[in-house]
Amino acid sequence: MKTKPRVVVGLSGGVDSSVAAKLLIDQGYEVIGMFMKNWHDESVTISNECPWMEDSTDAMLVAEKLGIPFQAIDLSEEYRERIVDYMFAEYEAGRTPNPDILCNREIKFDIFLKAAQKLKADFVATGHYCQKREIEVDGKTVYQLIAGADPNKDQSYFLCQLSQDQLAKALFPIGHLQKPQVREIAKEADLITAEKKDSQGLCFIGKVRLPDFLQQQLKPKKGKIIQIPENLPVFDRLKIPAGIEPQDWDQDTLDAVCLPIHYTADQGKVLGEHNGAHYFTVGQRKGLQVGGTGKPLFVISTDTRENVIYTGLGEEHPGLNRFGLFVKKDQVHWIREDLALEHGASAEYIARIRYRQPLSKATLIMRENGLYVIFENAQKGIASGQFVAWYQGEECIGSGTIF
Repeated sequence: MKTKPRVVVGLSGGVDSSVAAKLLIDQGYEVIGMFMKNWHDESVTISNECPWMEDSTDAMLVAEKLGIPFQAIDLSEEYRERIVDYMFAEYEAGRTPNPDILCNREIKFDIFLKAAQKLKADFVATGHYCQKREIEVDGKTVYQLIAGADPNKDQSYFLCQLSQDQLAKALFPIGHLQKPQVREIAKEADLITAEKKDSQGLCFIGKVRLPDFLQQQLKPKKGKIIQIPENLPVFDRLKIPAGIEPQDWDQDTLDAVCLPIHYTADQGKVLGEHNGAHYFTVGQRKGLQVGGTGKPLFVISTDTRENVIYTGLGEEHPGLNRFGLFVKKDQVHWIREDLALEHGASAEYIARIRYRQPLSKATLIMRENGLYVIFENAQKGIASGQFVAWYQGEECIGSGTIF
């Protein structure tokens, strides 16, 4: 008979997952370490470093030190299908994907979880800086996804697509700690990863340059960079109606404020050339290589079909700052299903559209076609394909892919 609950920890070869494993052992769990190999292609990593081999070795040494069983699992095929192909398709369509969020939903808490369950595991654990709590709603256990205690490291945004079933099986052993405390625990336990730098690359490839990675699949093609003036009549529609609460706006106003603007080449002037609209994203200012504009130039829209990049001058350009966004009905995800908005209902939350962005007050309005999110303050660089996540205090309530 199995007495202790069994946990499979995703050992990444970093300090966070190493300490997660150590804490679970201290708490009396039966712990198994598992390293996920998600990527084979070394041609796009920086210099001749081979990150996954180094990480795999570190993960194995940590498991050895902690005296737990260890195995590596090759998920590169599923990874290519679910994450890499998705990324290429999104960039090609002129959208901005978030592979880290997808990686958690599709790989760590799906394929990896299933692999762990084959080992008769009760839970999977990761080194994410977030927390899980349980409450009871109408006699049913409901799992809450709570921000990590370290405000500089909170990773709840990356987990905003998890379901109740996935959260039920998840443990986040370091979520209540600050990063320096995690390093201290690793040092005291004499773990090889104690001083190891945090990884900076894409979640799955390690040390990789995104443009190099994209160029593998998306070939360069020359196109125009067009500057859109800030007095374009279409920007008038973005203005917030005075004295009317967002939930009382009519459908036309909601659409005007929340749906992306489609620009045409005749609305602005040609500033230069680029190597492919699919390499750029809304809000980007680096890599345009256009000089002499005085103020910095920002990408405000990309058209991958016509291969045109639309830009605006300065941080205050109306095309760069929007008050609203829209999430199609089938893209709306509620972690807290008990709080899901019915058609016609609205609610006040705080929300963000990217990792580490400060949370901003927002009104969520559910209509037949999907969810409208209206921010109290304009948000810079809202891009199709990104995820918006909404919170009540420290709890992540739900998320959705921006249209």
